[in-house]
Amino acid sequence: MLAKEPSHGYELRARLREALGPLGDGMNAGHIYVTLARLEKAGLLAAERPTDGPDRNDRKVYALTPDGQQRVAEWIAEVSWPRPDLAEFHLKLVAAAAAGLADPLTVVDTQRRELLRRLRDAQRAAMDEAGRDPAAALLLEGVVLRLQADLRWLDACEQHWTRRRSRP
Repeated sequence: MLAKEPSHGYELRARLREALGPLGDGMNAGHIYVTLARLEKAGLLAAERPTDGPDRNDRKVYALTPDGQQRVAEWIAEVSWPRPDLAEFHLKLVAAAAAGLADPLTVVDTQRRELLRRLRDAQRAAMDEAGRDPAAALLLEGVVLRLQADLRWLDACEQHWTRRRSRP
């Protein structure tokens, strides 16, 4: 957001909330200021207090430094995709079974119920946003598809542990 223009922290929060639609509603203002402080410490942005105008000395205006501009350009060019930590969940299943701490199928079922709850919420939010904000609806569609894929993976986990249980 700072690549477009310098801003106050509260302006950044408002722009992020607008960009994220209903997913931005839970955004904590404190996290934004902590992130701004970290970026400033890393030399990726600079903060100044205006010396004139209605905001003078009251609010900092944040702007990207040349290093910050470069980092934004690198970030935009990166090819990455968010990955859920499936390895950690798989390790939970293995540990639960090996140590007899829990039935892996119960762990899978508990995770499935949570994902189904999240899916229902995301689908409702996507339907609510479909007519109002197509960009937010598109973001929510991505969340829905990701949750559906995770549910299919849980089905595969359940099949694996069911087959394993039926072996002598």
